[in-house]
Amino acid sequence: MLFNSFTFLLFFVVVFSIYWTLNTNLKIQNAFILITSYVFYGWWDYRFLALIIFSTYVDFYVAKRIHSANLKKTKKRWLLLSLFSNLGMLIIFKYYNFFVDNWVLLWESLGVQTSVHTMNIILPVGISFYTFQTLSYTIDVYRGQLKPSKNIINFGAYVAFFPQLVAGPIERATHLLPQFSIKRNFNYNQAVSGVNLFIWGLFKKVVIADSCAVYANTIFENYESLNSSTLVLGSIYFAFQIYGDFSGYSDMAIGLARMLGFDLRTNFRYPYFSRDIAEFWRRWHISLSTWFRDYLYIPLGGSKGRISNQIRNVFIIFIVSGFWHGANWTFIFWGVLNACYFLPLLLFKLNRKNLDEVGEDKTKSLFIELPKILITFSLTCFAWIFFRASNISEAFNYIDRIFELKVGIEYLSIERYSVELLLLIGVFVVVEWFNRLREEPISGKWSLLKLCMILIGIMVFGSYSNPQDFIYFQF
Repeated sequence: MLFNSFTFLLFFVVVFSIYWTLNTNLKIQNAFILITSYVFYGWWDYRFLALIIFSTYVDFYVAKRIHSANLKKTKKRWLLLSLFSNLGMLIIFKYYNFFVDNWVLLWESLGVQTSVHTMNIILPVGISFYTFQTLSYTIDVYRGQLKPSKNIINFGAYVAFFPQLVAGPIERATHLLPQFSIKRNFNYNQAVSGVNLFIWGLFKKVVIADSCAVYANTIFENYESLNSSTLVLGSIYFAFQIYGDFSGYSDMAIGLARMLGFDLRTNFRYPYFSRDIAEFWRRWHISLSTWFRDYLYIPLGGSKGRISNQIRNVFIIFIVSGFWHGANWTFIFWGVLNACYFLPLLLFKLNRKNLDEVGEDKTKSLFIELPKILITFSLTCFAWIFFRASNISEAFNYIDRIFELKVGIEYLSIERYSVELLLLIGVFVVVEWFNRLREEPISGKWSLLKLCMILIGIMVFGSYSNPQDFIYFQF
């Protein structure tokens, strides 16, 4: 059930209508959220409901045992059970074939033939998101930062909350779970804000992301016959495709939650206006970046201790982040490349330099800031080539073709004109630039006019003939 489908629109209208008639009884309202979330998730494949229910029950039970245990050793054993069950599901469903295939290749490279077989495993949608969400819950209980939930319905609704279930933001129990214990009353202004944010996210998805996808897919699939300038353009199209796609989903998720009286954390803060890679990662997929920071990077020592340990920690965090995205060497290399980008900033203690909003400090000239933004965006687009490529060989071949430096305008026989799309991207960048200090562009003065213009943009420029799944559904 895609957010940009008529089926989901009908689903949400029904859910919204019934949900707010139940606000006199919080327990029934939360139970309704849980049921509708399971219906939403089961729409993809009902068989995988067993996994999310299993994960919910295990971590609900484990957290209670951790809290009641007197010995730290006992607490740690229960925590290990949570880690084993959640990461075990990820390994089996997401990484099993990757490890088996590479094990076979390793032995074959040594001249040894093996007969290990892979399995036809279907990746459950959203598994990387909800397992990390439940893991953070048990870890926070273990650390004493959170008391375990006493209500399985509330906890189940927190894990399966349908607006952010399949592609985030990855919510922390310390933030979202308590909201299920507080009576929610309908707030008109909050609902309007949610609608506006949903529509802006829809614009990002169907106008920017899906339009860019048509070109990006064509260019990456035919890169061997295209010149350098077209391939560079392909990486730029993919950069806006993945940003419009993923940040669009996050905006829609936050907007939907807001219409239901919930507050979800911001997941993107205009990342392509970043002045260095460290700032980019503070603005891109914030819920995942902060998850790895709090539960992996800092426990490893973070930016403290010997310089060799700091370098190790940087590479671990980026490699694991890359591997989280998928069982492919392209994602691992993408993580390594970003670690290499980040390392000089860490070594020269510049990784915390740009903490303000670009253009906010009037003493900093935009003529100095703009080149930094363009350099950071160029480095990001280069890394995206590995993220988008089917395999490592394809990524390096794509880059080799770029450095042949054959330039020129090429016609691609696909449905949209390149000039039209570039103009759309240009307008989108300008709109984001002038709204970079706001959570969403459809707010403040002239909000109704902005809303009408965006709705017209969705109807006129939306790409509907070839609808695209959300990219992060595969993770």
